[in-house]
Amino acid sequence: MRKVLGGVGLGVLLVACSARAEGLDGWNYLVEKLVADGLARDRVVGVFEDPRLEPFSGLEFSPDRPRESHARYRGFLTPARVAMARRCRAQHAEAFETAEQVHGVPASVLASVLFVETACGQNTGSHRIFYRLARLAMANEPANVERNIVRVAEQEGGFDPATEAKLRDRARYLEATFYPEVRALFELADREGVDPLALRGSASGAFGYPQFLPSSFLHDAIDGDGDGTVSLYDPADAAASCARYFAGRGWRPGLGASERRALVWEYNHSSAYVDTVLALAAYIDAPDTPVPTRSVKRGKASRTRKTAHTKRRHTHVQPTRGR
Repeated sequence: MRKVLGGVGLGVLLVACSARAEGLDGWNYLVEKLVADGLARDRVVGVFEDPRLEPFSGLEFSPDRPRESHARYRGFLTPARVAMARRCRAQHAEAFETAEQVHGVPASVLASVLFVETACGQNTGSHRIFYRLARLAMANEPANVERNIVRVAEQEGGFDPATEAKLRDRARYLEATFYPEVRALFELADREGVDPLALRGSASGAFGYPQFLPSSFLHDAIDGDGDGTVSLYDPADAAASCARYFAGRGWRPGLGASERRALVWEYNHSSAYVDTVLALAAYIDAPDTPVPTRSVKRGKASRTRKTAHTKRRHTHVQPTRGR
């Protein structure tokens, strides 16, 4: 049964608007959550009152998690892009090979991941990641949830309890995924002595060559060239950190195809992404293998075009790898 949209929806919308109008440019919910989690109020408020941080104007989300299409990644398997990925592997050969020797993750896989993520560091993103992560962490703010319920009800012509339940579940999922990343970003900023509002990256809040989320940086980022610093914008550190991520989740020499797929899936919960990374790695490993002039179809490694694929975490939104 569906309820007809009426006064209840309008009332909810007014509550949402008034809640947003209260101080801290709408970020109150997240500020209080961080303070309750042990962060100093002055520290938190100082960041959220910084004029560089945009106000929270709401976050729209769907009841269902979106799925990535294979079409999104087809361009990575053209002759020109495969040639670029091979050059990435050759250009940073020492970094990739050292990471493979230390962590047991193939250099070709590491080069493939960095190429698919950021074109080997050429496109790391220009978004202020604090804002992007904080915005996603606000999904479950009560007024924001109600706004989304009203919006979807208006689109569908009435309230559907099942859809409302899915929206609330989705809001909780987004908060559970991205609130820890906001918290981790404060820790990262303090540990590394950086301004949390200065870090730039993707729209999902990931940064660096491998597009790590802050929690993955804290857990997996490592100094790959021995210069005493860790930067995901340095090829050696990026390769070593990416390798450490995979090794820490069970990658070892001699893994079977299904085990490799499962670990790349951990990095990004997208079948299309997994297929692309592993196919590209195979081309990198076989530099004399010609690449078809048309986009490579999903082969045995990715089953058939009819196989259903599910989507993941980041974001980042692909939240897994650190994404």
